[in-house]
Amino acid sequence: MTLKTITKFPRTIKEVENFWIPMSDGVKLAARMFIPVDAAKNKVPAVLEYLPYRKRDGTHVRDALTHPYLAGHGYAAVRVDMRGSGDSEGVMLDEYTKQEQDDALDVIAWLAKQKWCNGKVGMFGISWGGFNALQVAARQPEALKAIVTICSTDDRYEDDIHYKGGTLLNENLGWAATMLAYSSRPPDPELVGTKWKKMWLERLKAEPFLLIPWLQHPHRDAYWKHGSVCEDFSKIKAAALVVGGWNDAYSNAIPRLMQGLRAPRKAIIGPWVHKYPHFAVPEPKIGFLQEMLRWWDFYLKDIDTKVTADPDYRYYIMDAYKPGRFPAEIKGRWVEDNNWGYSAVDTKILHLTTKGIAAEEGPEKAFAVSSAQTTGFDGGEYCIIWLGPEFPGDQAKDDAQSICFDSPELTTDLDIVGQPSIDLEFSVDKPVAHVAVRLNDVWPTGEVSRITYHLQNLCMRDSREYPTPLMPYQRYKMKIKMDDIAWRIPKGHKLRVSISTTYFPMMWPVSEAVRLSVYAGKSSLNLPVRRGIENEKEITFAAPEAASPVLQKELKKPVHKREVKVNKKTGETTMALIDDFGTQELQPHSLVIWGAGRENYSIMPEDPLSAKMETHWTEGRKRGKWEARTETYGRLTATKTHWVVWGKIEAYEGKKLIFTKEFNEFIERKLQ
Repeated sequence: MTLKTITKFPRTIKEVENFWIPMSDGVKLAARMFIPVDAAKNKVPAVLEYLPYRKRDGTHVRDALTHPYLAGHGYAAVRVDMRGSGDSEGVMLDEYTKQEQDDALDVIAWLAKQKWCNGKVGMFGISWGGFNALQVAARQPEALKAIVTICSTDDRYEDDIHYKGGTLLNENLGWAATMLAYSSRPPDPELVGTKWKKMWLERLKAEPFLLIPWLQHPHRDAYWKHGSVCEDFSKIKAAALVVGGWNDAYSNAIPRLMQGLRAPRKAIIGPWVHKYPHFAVPEPKIGFLQEMLRWWDFYLKDIDTKVTADPDYRYYIMDAYKPGRFPAEIKGRWVEDNNWGYSAVDTKILHLTTKGIAAEEGPEKAFAVSSAQTTGFDGGEYCIIWLGPEFPGDQAKDDAQSICFDSPELTTDLDIVGQPSIDLEFSVDKPVAHVAVRLNDVWPTGEVSRITYHLQNLCMRDSREYPTPLMPYQRYKMKIKMDDIAWRIPKGHKLRVSISTTYFPMMWPVSEAVRLSVYAGKSSLNLPVRRGIENEKEITFAAPEAASPVLQKELKKPVHKREVKVNKKTGETTMALIDDFGTQELQPHSLVIWGAGRENYSIMPEDPLSAKMETHWTEGRKRGKWEARTETYGRLTATKTHWVVWGKIEAYEGKKLIFTKEFNEFIERKLQ
């Protein structure tokens, strides 16, 4: 559905391109605002998006679509650069710190006191902005009455980009490398003046390589509990609209938030990747800004928009789609529910048997596998965001290195809605072992689509906080919960459970190849199946709308590539990812920006210690004779006992290298 551009709004607006908000310690944060011109006479609520991604250039495209639209409907839409990012003063040492939250409290208090503000504030954002909306709400600032959190999580350890089921995600380095590049960019001299270089060097000297602390905390300790609002949902008093997509990495958090929050809350879940729903992909988009306005109008303006009468969940059941590079649209239907996984869903217990997936238990038999280390190259990206070839591919090749249980051909369509899980009875031959469990859709034509999955460190069978080694050859039982999903598998297809001991490059391998035995007849699949509802009416949303796009001139087109190669002599498999974001000139202030991220993975089929990941980012800014650029690098390898981390920053003013910094760390592997 085409995104409709709106140019006329109920309120005439103005842009305040940059202003400064003072913090308690004297540091000033840079802010941008769209606001009705008559707000001093006709006060408005403030809605805040608070990020480290640079209002001046990093989020300029989506800000232009969103913030003026909200302002035109009677809000002060405020976009603030966090301390140490964009044009704000100070330095940033980690994500989701107490300092970050404290600054947000200062910002909210400052906004509420402005002469144009009615004293009520909302927060909204996707990813980092959605995280801190939850975290700041848990701090209970008096003026914060409502939030809209998109593609975020309540549990930083379980569902962020660091660990999944206690396994180390390669996205841990991928995102650390991204932040190393993003945070190394300079402020804009046009806004901060001649002190830009001093600010830049101060940032560069303090710049952390976040991979290091993330590896130093491999278990769910106090480091991860900080900022995880699931520790005490009752602290959140603000009304929460919780939003995400089935093809995003954070979909699991939505049912948990809905079940845990005691404040008013509603959920919307589409087929989308990590994007705002009014310009999301895959299609269908929705009129998400209108949904935000209904939320804000009710909780910040006391207008009865009937949001409390909305069903708790509005979600999209995806029709099965074949594995591929990036579907432009996923067919399906919008439905509603008030009790996720219960009111319209029955959990069917199906058994993993010698004959496949069956209704009856069947005789016991051990099936064993030691997957090649190259299993997983069709797994796709953990968090799909850059719109390149990031979706999971055909799972058939990975399934060939897995224990697989197939169902008979389905005689009717089946709506899988909820969180599938397996009760796994297993043994292994090593003290540390991981598994990748996939629920797959096998097409009559042979292709295999991944419906949902989970990665699990089996040392964490009892606790994420206090894992224990496995006793070789001892039998264990563990429930492994896969990601929440809503997927229609058609009749004539087969359901498959696939279990492998590796899934590289998404999951880093354990130090020794593992032989896993799964006990058929003793293991089972818990499948949430939505009942057919007679005469069910499909719900609808307004058509997507947005403000006018930012004016920019494309100087170089973006390119996204993913290439896998296999060395025929050695069997080494490599994957090269290139996300070249092209070059654009932002015409409102003549800033030319360019950037490119590169990731390279390699591994030998029989040697987990051969695993290697390398990154290289380029970020550049230019206006007239002024030019600044950074080149940032990262590398992760491992021995049997330690992680080996290397990183580097190079900063250039024009063609002159003005700063360089290296990181070298050996970090103990702890049951990883």
